[in-house]
Amino acid sequence: MTVEQFADRHIGPGPDDERRMLEAVGHGSIDELMDAAIPEVIRWHGTLDLPAPATEREAIAELRALAARNTVAVSMIGLGYHGTHTPAVIRRNVLENPAWYTAYTPYQPEISQGRLEALLNFQTMVTDLTGLATANASMLDEATAAAEAMTLARRASKSRSTVYVVDADALPQTVAVLAGRAEPLGIEVRVVDLAVEELPAEFFGLHLQYPGASGAVRDHAPLVAAAHAVGALVTVAADLLALTVLRAPGRIGVDIAAGTTQRFGVPMGFGGPHAGYLAVRAGLERMLPGRLVGVSRDAAGNPAYRLALQTREQHIRREKATSNICTAQVLLAVMAGMYAVYHGPDGLRRIAWRTHEMAVRLAAGLRAGGVRVDDVAFFDTVTAVVPGGAARVVAAAQARGVNLRLVDADRVGVSCDETTTVAHLAAVWAAFGVDPVDGDVERALPAALTRDGDFLTHPVFRSHHSETAMLRYLRRLADFDYALDRGMIPLGSCTMKLNATTEMEPVTWPEFAHLHPFAPDAQTAGYRELIGQLEGWLAEVTGYDAVSVQPNAGSQGELAGLLAIRAYHRDRGDTHRDVCLIPSSAHGTNAASAVMAGMRVVVVGCDTDGNVDLVDLDAKIDKHRDALAAIMVTYPSTHGVYETGIASLCAKVHDAGGQVYVDGANLNALVGFAKPGRFGADVSHLNLHKTFCIPHGGGGPGVGPVAVRAHLAAYLPGDPSGARVQGAPAISAARYGSAGILPIPWAYLRMMGAAGLARATGVAVLAANYVAVRLREHFPVLYAGNKGLVAHECILDLRPLSKATGVSVDDVAKRLIDYGFHAPTMSFPVAGTLMVEPTESEDLAELDRFCDAMIAIRVEIDKVASGQWPAGDNPLANAPHTAAMVAGDQWPHPYPRSVGAYPGGVDRAGKYWPPVRRVDGAYGDRNLMCSCPAPEAFEG
Repeated sequence: MTVEQFADRHIGPGPDDERRMLEAVGHGSIDELMDAAIPEVIRWHGTLDLPAPATEREAIAELRALAARNTVAVSMIGLGYHGTHTPAVIRRNVLENPAWYTAYTPYQPEISQGRLEALLNFQTMVTDLTGLATANASMLDEATAAAEAMTLARRASKSRSTVYVVDADALPQTVAVLAGRAEPLGIEVRVVDLAVEELPAEFFGLHLQYPGASGAVRDHAPLVAAAHAVGALVTVAADLLALTVLRAPGRIGVDIAAGTTQRFGVPMGFGGPHAGYLAVRAGLERMLPGRLVGVSRDAAGNPAYRLALQTREQHIRREKATSNICTAQVLLAVMAGMYAVYHGPDGLRRIAWRTHEMAVRLAAGLRAGGVRVDDVAFFDTVTAVVPGGAARVVAAAQARGVNLRLVDADRVGVSCDETTTVAHLAAVWAAFGVDPVDGDVERALPAALTRDGDFLTHPVFRSHHSETAMLRYLRRLADFDYALDRGMIPLGSCTMKLNATTEMEPVTWPEFAHLHPFAPDAQTAGYRELIGQLEGWLAEVTGYDAVSVQPNAGSQGELAGLLAIRAYHRDRGDTHRDVCLIPSSAHGTNAASAVMAGMRVVVVGCDTDGNVDLVDLDAKIDKHRDALAAIMVTYPSTHGVYETGIASLCAKVHDAGGQVYVDGANLNALVGFAKPGRFGADVSHLNLHKTFCIPHGGGGPGVGPVAVRAHLAAYLPGDPSGARVQGAPAISAARYGSAGILPIPWAYLRMMGAAGLARATGVAVLAANYVAVRLREHFPVLYAGNKGLVAHECILDLRPLSKATGVSVDDVAKRLIDYGFHAPTMSFPVAGTLMVEPTESEDLAELDRFCDAMIAIRVEIDKVASGQWPAGDNPLANAPHTAAMVAGDQWPHPYPRSVGAYPGGVDRAGKYWPPVRRVDGAYGDRNLMCSCPAPEAFEG
């Protein structure tokens, strides 16, 4: 009996489809195609050493066994990670809903209005609670948000000092990430116990924790005033749940607030993913890193949402970029924002006060039993003093199923949260050897530090508190959006392919979702085995020797890889090696990451075929030979081509003493056929949210592991809890980064097996070449490699057509919406082009539907060129067409309504209708509004 293989579910084209596609591209088999496309000098002909592929049922059974080796204890560790109740309506209809988790980053705003509104809710929630003017659409976690706040303060401060002061009561993992991020930039992080010590005479920034890691709630107003007096900016890392009852940082003049929204309904997940946040006072909004959702208007003058200001600034400003962040935690930000929508301000206050009262009750019981408790104001965390007995108490609590924080030999930290019960308190009291107490308790927050005034006053936070209302609101927003559950998203460089339900299913299991990242090792054996297996499989797939999954985005993986190279050179005494060569075609994050790693960027040109110009490379190496640290190169190239000179490039850089960084963004074209660690690369980051099927979630979560050869293994990211090795800094807040979604790539690799992975790569390359062949006579394919073949993506050149007709690449992208498609990647890496990546998951019928749509659009362009339709009033210039537009009483356009609404091949019964017409981006930037607009804005 033949066992059904998961690969047959994952890969769209069947055998007959493959034969037809191969015939179209002129090759007899996928192996023959790959032999022709990939330079033989890097072609790998072996078989991946992976377990035989498991069926979906077998993989779930193995994951169940791994999950069973984890212990879900009651977590009262705190330190920025807390138990929380995810409302079932949000778990089922956001986290487990492909309409939300398979969506792409909202660069096409007309088909992203649902997730943009959800992110605007998130931003409004953050600004209301922090009391600051503008918040972005989420960060990767609290520690990296704090690091971005530090560099923002460096840019904005008028002080010439290089000192950044961090209060000793900050979260330890944040201190670790700050120190690692600061050193390459020449910043001195100075940790000061501000409860007893004075501020230094000069510093450019100050980081405060509110409440502190110890639980203490202190009045920071004098410190803020003192910092401002010397020209420094102040960042407060604030707990948003606490801010529902505590004074907002903005009330005392704080410049920046940073933190996490994890406890707003997002499971701990052994460290992530969670939506960090960053908010700034007025005047700093145009320096704010990351993504920012703003309110603009569409072609009809109606309000519409879009990404605003510095969106993707890395690709615009490159080595002058202020951050390498090119992603966010959209799916988790949506969850956190919806948690606030569902509970509303009154519900959030109830949760906060109950959490606080549990902590007060805990402290009262300890004191009644003779245990000393720090005599400070606190919100949810109590620090108890047990001279010489802290470890004994922590062990006793663990025996009762509760995890506490071992501060040191004499002190124990205990944090309460939304999930804390009286039974949990009783277990803690018993661990301390005291009797339970009953009776009422009084709140322990001084009146001067409690919040005054209302918050979350916008109607969206006061309208959806029943499950019926919430369900309908989530459905309404999802219906506004286009995601992979509707159809193909052919984005070049961003690999939008099947995120199988079986891969997704384990993410919400309690054994994976509810573990604290600092839980004892004995409770996390299953997780750590899964991670070890995954790291081993990724090393085998890439040809490297060691892998760390800590980086929680591709940008962070880039930074980790470059920091490893930097540390390697420094340990060898080559501190002068600081030049990073970067091809002109590279992702903009490459240049930004190099600067963040303390390197100088030198650009290497590309030739007319889009390949790295090896002559220019030789010249740049000769000029910078003694200072050369590394080269960053994407392979296949950013132009979607297998460059023949890659092995030579690696050898040239190595001969000059440099290291080779291969950006793993395009690994989907290599798996099973070439290994970067074998063809000359020293380090790569891998995009698990691309090649290995973690969903994009509307712009995050992502995971960007860093993979290295043996000589760099000692420089992989260190443990943010304090265990560092050979100068390897922590890159994110948790040792395993966004561990909560690692079961997804584990399941993908486990079910695909060696043959399935290789077949997926081959079909992805076949699909791209099939699209190129079908469209080449209508839209020139800009670059090709061996024998005219592309890799897993192709660039369609619209520039000649635009010059001749005035029809822009933007017009084509918006017109594709009318045909029922998300647009390919626009104008990257070449302005005026479309980069198409069909992936292996789309079947031949969908590939043909896309090609037919593009060919039909070319016919429409010809009608504009011939004068049949005016240049400024045609189906392309007016796209996308909304239902309101085509159903209006007036139709002044020179083409029928049906042409605008239902172009050829569109399924009239199942058509996707965008909710807004084309969005005016420039208007939104000139009239910046980044919080929920009043309902009156939508009248009419």
